[in-house]
Amino acid sequence: MLPIVKLPKLSHEQTLEPVYLSFLDALEQGDFCGDIDKRYSARLAQATDNSVYQFLPQAVIYPKSQQDVSIALSLAAKTEFDKVVFSARGGGTGTNGQSLTHGIILDLSRYLNKVIEINPEEKWVKVQAGVVKDALNDALRPHGFFFSPDLSTSNRATIGGMVNTDASGAGSLVYGKTSDHVLTLSSVLYDGSVLDTETVSHDRLEDIGTVTPNLLGQKLTQEIAMLCRTNRSQIEARFPKLNRFLTGYDLKNVWDSELTEFNLSRILTGSEGTLAVITEAKLNITPLPSVRMMVNIKYDSFESALRHAPDLVKANATVVETVDSKVLNLAQQDIIWHSVSELIKDVPGAVIDGLNMVEFAGDKEEVEAKVAALLLVLDKQVENSAGGLLGYQVTSDKNSINMIYAMRKKAVGLLGATKGRRKPLAFAEDTAVPPEKLADFIMEFRALLDSHQLQYGMFGHVDAGVLHVRPALDMCDVNDEKLLKVVSDQVATLTLKYGGLMWGEHGKGVRGEYGPAVFGDELYGLLQEVKSLFDPHNKLNPGKLVAPKGTGALIYNVESAKRGSFDRQIPINTRDAFPDVMNCNGNGMCFNYSTYSPMCPSFKVTGDRVQSPKGRAGLMREWLRLLEAEGVDVEALSKAKPIGLLQRAQNTLKMDREYDYSHEVMESLKGCLACKACSSQCPVKVDVPKFRAQFFNIYYQRYLRPTKDYLVAGIEDVLPLMAKVPRLTNAVSQNPVSQWVIKKAIGYVDAPALSVPTLKQRLDGHASRGYDLEALESIPEHQRAEYVLVVQDPFNSFYEAGTVYHFIKLIEKMGLKPILLPFKPNGKPIHIKGFLDKFARTAKSSADFLAKVHQLNIPMVGVDPAMVLCYRDEYREVLGDECGDFDVKLANEWLLEAIKDRPSNAPINEVKREFTWFSHCTESTTKPNTGKEWQQIFSYFGADLKTANMGCCGMAGTYGHELENQQRSQDLFGMSWEQALKALPQEQILVSGYSCRSQVKRFGGFKPKHPVEALLSLIVQ
Repeated sequence: MLPIVKLPKLSHEQTLEPVYLSFLDALEQGDFCGDIDKRYSARLAQATDNSVYQFLPQAVIYPKSQQDVSIALSLAAKTEFDKVVFSARGGGTGTNGQSLTHGIILDLSRYLNKVIEINPEEKWVKVQAGVVKDALNDALRPHGFFFSPDLSTSNRATIGGMVNTDASGAGSLVYGKTSDHVLTLSSVLYDGSVLDTETVSHDRLEDIGTVTPNLLGQKLTQEIAMLCRTNRSQIEARFPKLNRFLTGYDLKNVWDSELTEFNLSRILTGSEGTLAVITEAKLNITPLPSVRMMVNIKYDSFESALRHAPDLVKANATVVETVDSKVLNLAQQDIIWHSVSELIKDVPGAVIDGLNMVEFAGDKEEVEAKVAALLLVLDKQVENSAGGLLGYQVTSDKNSINMIYAMRKKAVGLLGATKGRRKPLAFAEDTAVPPEKLADFIMEFRALLDSHQLQYGMFGHVDAGVLHVRPALDMCDVNDEKLLKVVSDQVATLTLKYGGLMWGEHGKGVRGEYGPAVFGDELYGLLQEVKSLFDPHNKLNPGKLVAPKGTGALIYNVESAKRGSFDRQIPINTRDAFPDVMNCNGNGMCFNYSTYSPMCPSFKVTGDRVQSPKGRAGLMREWLRLLEAEGVDVEALSKAKPIGLLQRAQNTLKMDREYDYSHEVMESLKGCLACKACSSQCPVKVDVPKFRAQFFNIYYQRYLRPTKDYLVAGIEDVLPLMAKVPRLTNAVSQNPVSQWVIKKAIGYVDAPALSVPTLKQRLDGHASRGYDLEALESIPEHQRAEYVLVVQDPFNSFYEAGTVYHFIKLIEKMGLKPILLPFKPNGKPIHIKGFLDKFARTAKSSADFLAKVHQLNIPMVGVDPAMVLCYRDEYREVLGDECGDFDVKLANEWLLEAIKDRPSNAPINEVKREFTWFSHCTESTTKPNTGKEWQQIFSYFGADLKTANMGCCGMAGTYGHELENQQRSQDLFGMSWEQALKALPQEQILVSGYSCRSQVKRFGGFKPKHPVEALLSLIVQ
């Protein structure tokens, strides 16, 4: 008998400080129009970035305008709020805690994300700080331009973040850094006043009133101009001579080389939000190149790739990027590899241990000439086995080039997927040295890491001397945490030895402690003076870069609070039971802005980081930590019996009056659509639906489940019974009274009607119906190749019987004999709602049956992707070795094999028809080749099939049927599906997922066909 283990109410000790509560109350009562979020969950979601650090903020505010930022800062400038501090935040992609704070987060990404004006004639664009870099390029592309600094995090990094860290990335030798493209900035100073900065002549500085009406701005402009002019020689001598600038205060470039023009914007670019809150930027833009070509060069070692890089730079390449064998091996295990494998083919008889990706971009003749010249040299080197070159491949296809870069960009996250407790971490990984010294530097760097017996992966921009090196450490291990500091110190010293910097690209953040060694006391004092002028009370991102003079040491450093110090409070066995929760490394791929990406629809539709895989993993980690603090054994709890019904009812009635942190976790997780895009799109494969089900299972031991959950959990049990009287069932469920009860009392939008005629009625007298296992076993072995077993799922078999019927007819038209297997509950709906015990029993029963059928050596095929893929994922997860050996194929997988065996003289439809296929999000992320497979199948039957790359349709199983989700569901449909569907004739639209077809019917006004139905019309008997 299962024990009863009580799940306690969970409070947290991290309450808001009184001064912050007073400030937020005053802000709320004033003219501030943005959002103020004091939830513990929201604060946790912003407590981490892509670094090892964790600083819990007091609150998160989302200004809707520059005026909102001014209101917040001017209020905080009052004496009673002297202790209130801020840190501006965009995409949260920092690797060194740049935007983390124990004060208030100013998140500009939710509302200040507009492209204000594009001027193609003068080649500039004006944007708000929260615009995502790829979104900006989407807006610029129709005009023939792009914003050229290229980041690995470009699908979620904001322009404000790029300006604040002077971001660069691939191709910076040609395209430069963000600071090279900033024309003007509009910022809010610590006192709430607005400062607009632009290039001004030396003469205009004499008449400062014409430069800015802001009195503080006038003082700043004059004093910074004088400070940088007076100390020019010292600045020139001390600042590192590198392609990359260092985040900090760019004293060198505020004046031009002739000292005739001054731009205060340069002092703000790279300042990491420590001087002002940047709200708008005017940027110059670059014409899109007419031609791009890439040469992927393969090497026998990473050192060979590094030592060859300077020669490639001399070939006038636009970009030279490199990855080592570790990154390549991880990429081969990821969903991304299917798109690049043909571009990086194996070299027979050799192992590729290094890769340089060399791109040339520009005018056609120029690019082709440069590539031809390089290939002549490479051919000789490959022929003579010189320099470790194994071979190369060339592509001029833009999509292929973009996919190579996507693989390279994903390398950051892929390293986090390394097996074991030690994970590659960002803390000393963006070093920059002169490119000609890079190979020697890296060899010494590797020796340093090897001396500590550390594993690591490497990739980077060898053309600029920047390499990303992520040593693997376990931050839950106290000794590894200490080692992080030791390695940081050693790397800082090593980079100085080679004339480089420890922070060459990803910002300084908490590494400000190494500043004095780079700049020297006198120049470092100038940097402190700049901070004092801009932010005398140390209110803007305090503790980063430098502190105002006379205020003491920096409050943050490399040894500041790390996520691992909290995670290690969770027992190892609990961490092992929730690997997806613990493995999230903060990479933030789930913040991908594109509505056409399937990644995390709940975040896209809400803009709330709590409603994201990263946010959910962070909340769950804290939940596990708090349970341990209460002395609760989570493993025992997951197997325990719920407390009594009466007690659960009492707890539920008190939910609104008694705080329980578990409710905040629930609020986050119930917003998940369980689409499972995260489980494949996330570089470290964080599977939110998996730990969501685990949480639901435990949460409802203390609180009552909603009635609708029991309806979902029991649907597969009652459907066969209801299908015996379909007309009566529909009459009961579809009348106005029932619909009112379903909506108001249960919380569902509606109940779908059963198919009439039912599948059984459609197949009456049909040879495919009514086979049990014993009947199947009676089929002679030599005849079994003629048969196909159709695996039923609850939704198509009972609500859309025509789809299954048409699939059976399709099998027959192909000259084979279909057999409809008896309906066995799949359990997917049970798992989604967290009935884990019942799911395990259901899965075991179905798996045992399917395993026995599998022994017949007859293919088993299902028509619904989500249900079929459940056998491969959730079944394997819950049953482990007890799952048995069976394989249920998707319809496209089986068809692809079947057409190979079809007689070559089989008639093909002569009428050319066109279709467009829309995929189910689980299908497109779990099996990214599915679209290509359907294209091959339709091509075989004489039809042209296009694929539509969409985000989530918004239905996702039961999600879209629940009343509380209806608006979000509709909004998601409108984000990508709605317009794409309207642009096509309805008869051409094919949708493979049942839930997606249901959503199109609801909001699109018609029911699209499954691809098998279209194929049925194409096959000639």
